[in-house]
Amino acid sequence: MQLTHGEMSWREAGSGDPLVLLHGIGSSAKSWTAQIEHFGRRHRVVAWNAPGYGGSSHLKDHAPTPQDYADVLAQFLDALKIDSAHVVGHSLGALMAARFAAGAPGRIRTLTLASCAIGHAQLPLEERQRLLLSRVDDVTNLGPRGMAEKRGPRLLGPNATAEDVRKVVDVMAEVEPAGYAQAARMLSQGDMLGDLAELPVGLPLQIVYGTADVITPEAVNLRAAAVRPGTPVATIKDAGHALYVEAPQAFNTIVENFLGQHLGQHLGQHLGQQRG
Repeated sequence: MQLTHGEMSWREAGSGDPLVLLHGIGSSAKSWTAQIEHFGRRHRVVAWNAPGYGGSSHLKDHAPTPQDYADVLAQFLDALKIDSAHVVGHSLGALMAARFAAGAPGRIRTLTLASCAIGHAQLPLEERQRLLLSRVDDVTNLGPRGMAEKRGPRLLGPNATAEDVRKVVDVMAEVEPAGYAQAARMLSQGDMLGDLAELPVGLPLQIVYGTADVITPEAVNLRAAAVRPGTPVATIKDAGHALYVEAPQAFNTIVENFLGQHLGQHLGQHLGQQRG
């Protein structure tokens, strides 16, 4: 698919209410295999490869913002003729999803943010630079495979299997250094807490995290939830950062239950506005 910024690639299955899956910084659409298979039975499931990942063209700016990725997501959904969708974002994908939802809340049926990467915009400049350089240096000096072998195992909890580790490392090893570096620069500028504060009160939002996540630990996810008091928070015991890979059945159940609670809500609101 050709968009304004370039080529886009994705994985898709099923039909019905659209469910859009946004991967994290060291991942790709390939990581959502268990979710595509499960939700594809009842939904039109779309897992994109973000700009700079999995065959999707890089963004033009050296240091793109979360809004740049949100703009591409809007174009991508337009091209697929998806007016509104259930959106699930993981880690950096959650940061993208929050920015997209803040700018276009009417396109969100439900919003699930998992293992929230809240962005570094509120950190001191020196800390932001340190975190950014650590990522860029790893992919530059070690290469994608070396970086994956270093960082990948930390994404999983203590009970992860060797197969889980292999899946995470192999997907991370396929990142393109330029796309990864752009995403790291976006993370450095991101401010999920500010984006969540912009969401309409009635927009269905949930936060999901693993209790063994050392990348975006409990305190970070609870900070995101606290922006909107009453936001439901679901946990997966002993799961790490890549919880949807490590514990797909538990993760799918959490998302499925949330979608079920809000089935038809967006449509009902839309019809109510038309009648008004």
